[in-house]
Amino acid sequence: MITRAQLSRLGLFDAKVPRYTSYPTAPHFSGDVTPGDFANWIRAVPENGTVSLYLHVPFCRRLCWFCACRTQGTATLAPVESYVETLKAELDLLKRHLPRGVKLSRLHWGGGTPTLLTPELMRALIDKVAEVADFAEGAEFSVEIDPNEIDGERLDVLAAGGMNRVSIGVQDFDPEIQKTIGREQSYEVTRRAIEMVRERGIGSLNADILYGLPHQTKARITESVQKLLSLGPDRVALYGYAHVPWMAKRQQMIPSDALPTPNERFDLFETARQLFAWDGYAEIGIDHFAVPDDGLAIAQKTGKLRRNFQGYTDDTSEVLIGVGASSISRFPQGFAQNAPATSAHVAAIREGRFSTARGHTFRGEDKLRSRMIEMLMCDFRIRSEELIRDYGASEAMLAGLYRDANARFDGLLEITEDGLFVPVEARPLTRMVARSFDVYELSKAGHSSAI
Repeated sequence: MITRAQLSRLGLFDAKVPRYTSYPTAPHFSGDVTPGDFANWIRAVPENGTVSLYLHVPFCRRLCWFCACRTQGTATLAPVESYVETLKAELDLLKRHLPRGVKLSRLHWGGGTPTLLTPELMRALIDKVAEVADFAEGAEFSVEIDPNEIDGERLDVLAAGGMNRVSIGVQDFDPEIQKTIGREQSYEVTRRAIEMVRERGIGSLNADILYGLPHQTKARITESVQKLLSLGPDRVALYGYAHVPWMAKRQQMIPSDALPTPNERFDLFETARQLFAWDGYAEIGIDHFAVPDDGLAIAQKTGKLRRNFQGYTDDTSEVLIGVGASSISRFPQGFAQNAPATSAHVAAIREGRFSTARGHTFRGEDKLRSRMIEMLMCDFRIRSEELIRDYGASEAMLAGLYRDANARFDGLLEITEDGLFVPVEARPLTRMVARSFDVYELSKAGHSSAI
């Protein structure tokens, strides 16, 4: 049985490691990927294939202090209306490059606050996306919904447009914690938003909750999790709050002396994890939970669970195209990120070109190591057979990597006949184990505590 002292000695409570929603991670992107590369990669998508589409809306009525996303506050709709026109122009540009017959396996609206849009703006975007590509059979259209910024009319438009999954950020229901992080959202308001969603026949619900917040205790997170469970989400993401005020200036509003210690963060995570498990949720990867018949749980059982910029997914499309400022796209050739600044993104689209500002072209062992890390993050296991068959790895190379990783973690890992396995008691170390297969120099920028 691994002890907390061992976890501490191995660096769990002080290591800063990536979340590995991509490999290499975004801090290693460079300006080597151009708008021309992005256009070529889109044209290389197979005819009649599938892609995922992500639309980023970087506006909020109010800025939450805990959030480190690229967003901006707005008191009026004027900049939002102008931005939607840019999104429509960008979708037109995408349509001109996308091969024939391509369909959408996933469509996700994120932000920011996509539900800040008026019903008319929502309808215009839905119609424009439909001009670019039809939905594939079994496609999923999900939208991030702010319970403080939604009403029946907007939900009617989204439901009519095909939305069949919603995602709601809860963070924590405790009033003092909400006030401290600048996100006041009552349980009653959240429950009513979910009721309105379900009244429109949309049964699939994602929810995010955070641990490691200021003033959070085991008793408080227990109460928040129990309230969340009463709302019956299909999927829950239990994320650790990353306090990076040097990166996200608004986090300077949060008193650092009110944050839990690393040991307390671990207890908060374990408390919440056990509550979800006791309520019958399957544990998905390192920080997600799902009801047994949800797509994520099924993907995990069948070995089809994948990792992307939203966390875990059951989407099997190899291409994710990001639309909007700062959006990141993923192709078999590499990653491409749009200009982070809204003004720069808008200027590029108005000139009739993509705004690609940075990215990464896969080279060397990138794809091999990316798959190894994804296996660890999804299945806690690296399967050598797939790596040898699909990525050209040798048995000797893999054996050496496994030995080095196991030695680094005091022999707590298991080297098996078919690869490497992270046993249950060592799973808090998973991101650190993944890091041992990452050959890029570690940067603190954007990386968070291992727990």
